[in-house]
Amino acid sequence: MNNKVKGYLLGAVAAASYGTNPLFALPLYAKGFSPDSVLFFRYLFALPILAFMLKWRGHSFRISRADLVPLVILGLIFALSSLSLFLSYNYMDAGIASTILFVYPIMVAVIMAMFFHEKLTIQTMLCLLMAIGGIGLLYQNEDGATLSFVGTMIVFLSSLSYAIYIVAINQTRLHDMVTLKVTFYVVLFGWFLFAGRTLISGELQVPQSNEWWLWGNLIALAVMPTAISLLCTTGAIQYIGSTPTAILGALEPVTAVFFGVTVFGEQLTMRSTLGLILIIVAVTIVVAGGGITKHLVRFRKLFPRIIKKVKPTFLFTFATKLVINRK
Repeated sequence: MNNKVKGYLLGAVAAASYGTNPLFALPLYAKGFSPDSVLFFRYLFALPILAFMLKWRGHSFRISRADLVPLVILGLIFALSSLSLFLSYNYMDAGIASTILFVYPIMVAVIMAMFFHEKLTIQTMLCLLMAIGGIGLLYQNEDGATLSFVGTMIVFLSSLSYAIYIVAINQTRLHDMVTLKVTFYVVLFGWFLFAGRTLISGELQVPQSNEWWLWGNLIALAVMPTAISLLCTTGAIQYIGSTPTAILGALEPVTAVFFGVTVFGEQLTMRSTLGLILIIVAVTIVVAGGGITKHLVRFRKLFPRIIKKVKPTFLFTFATKLVINRK
């Protein structure tokens, strides 16, 4: 298995596992848990899992002083993204919040284009539009209910924080650090944010003895959308880069729909089915990579003659230059 295939598989697993956040968090909210308490245990339980994996693979915990500051900053950024997302669940449906969160691939692509001179190809832009359109079909409220402005701003903050995290992993010296080590320290320094907030507020909810099963939800949050998702995301970025990893995040809402249908008995309507198809097609095109453009060029050569000459538009000229530059 080559590195590109590994990167796409890791990106898919990262997105799907991160999409399980509402599945384990909402039952805790129903029992009176605050976002800070949920995230406090989520990060805390993830640490020994990551530490074990780090030692099991023969890596040390040692980091240089030059790595300390970037790791602290990344940990706080990722924790801010988690906190914003979990806070938004109090203002809107978790599915809608997850949908708005998905604008982070656009933010990643824009950040990479503006600050790191990464080209935005027509193929990438079409995939982004297709995936976003699919997610809109999946989660758009049919009764036209207005979203909370506060909740929308909070989840946009989550999206921006996550986009910055994804870009920073690939653009700093941490790109060459062992993936497990980066993940461990990101979670460690992120946990201090929730520890500080619960210490200041004095409110740290713990499952009661007659609700022992809630511990399972807390552990699941530590394993699925934290340890596994962070580990796979970091690995995917190192193999295939920031933008493809971000676009593969389209699998997050697909995961939410899957659990909604199989666990909570939600209906899969024609509208949501169309949304799923759009997302799957977008992800497939991304995985295919440059091969799609090559096949399109070959198809165009089957029709060499133009019956009527027309003045090429700006978009046509722009698209043609992009295709030529990819060769």
